[in-house]
Amino acid sequence: MLNDPKFLDGLRSAIVGRHRELELLVAALGTNRHVLFEGPPGTGKSTILRTLAATAGSGLVFVEGNAELTPARLAGQFDPSRVMAEGYSPHVFVDGPLLEALRTGSLLYVEELNRVPEETINLLITVMSEGELTLPRLGLIQAAEGFRFVAAMNPFDNIGTARVSSAIYDRMSRISLDYQSFEEEREIVCLRVEPLEAREQTDASETLLRRAVAVARATRRHPDLRIGSSVRGAIDLVEVAIRLATIRSAEIDDPSVGLDAAMVAISGRIRLHEGTDRTPEDVVTELWELIISAEEPTSATHDLGKDPAP
Repeated sequence: MLNDPKFLDGLRSAIVGRHRELELLVAALGTNRHVLFEGPPGTGKSTILRTLAATAGSGLVFVEGNAELTPARLAGQFDPSRVMAEGYSPHVFVDGPLLEALRTGSLLYVEELNRVPEETINLLITVMSEGELTLPRLGLIQAAEGFRFVAAMNPFDNIGTARVSSAIYDRMSRISLDYQSFEEEREIVCLRVEPLEAREQTDASETLLRRAVAVARATRRHPDLRIGSSVRGAIDLVEVAIRLATIRSAEIDDPSVGLDAAMVAISGRIRLHEGTDRTPEDVVTELWELIISAEEPTSATHDLGKDPAP
């Protein structure tokens, strides 16, 4: 399936942009490689994997990586009550996500790999190298055809994370994902916001879309911010603005409606540099006003294919 040219065409039609990354992913998985996605939040890592699994008709076992993911939670464990009654035998073992993926030949997808304890990650080393796992009292479990390990991590977040060992990097093919272009993010927002899909596209809705994407993108390069908003911030901004405009009996492109929606949708997603005396609300207000001022008649020749904010 992965080697069928039509399979890649199906992925491209289901994902906005990301043609190069999709080619790299299909090539890596098609040669039995395990894959590490590196990139900031909101760059489509989970969406790509879910779409790939659905298009290929294969299983996808999802694991949220965090400090509570112990080896027993990842691999599985014997049911204590049944062990007391029946002793250690394979039929009283409760499979964790790793064994489920191994037995069914599914994709094992671990989010936030760099938040997972090292002892848990070490379980995966032999799995990636040999395609098998040996557990005490259970024995050898061979990976079924189709099993692949895919992990994702945000290398820019240093809170609650740890370094991933070279042993893991050496066994995985790395694909880097960054934020997409203005037009691609605009298309994502338009597709994800149901009120915009249902309603006829108007100048007001186009203005709101453009402003939402512009302010989210502007946060990523603001000097006072170490982490900006993903496209999810733009999606939430548009949805909140549409609802807020209805409550206030206002137009959806009313600047005051958009600013309040931006406060709700974006202020919690950004992270300030240490030592700054500004607040998230200050930064969001500054960026919103810059975007509105860029729409003055002096900017009438502005190329909408680029970010409409300085």
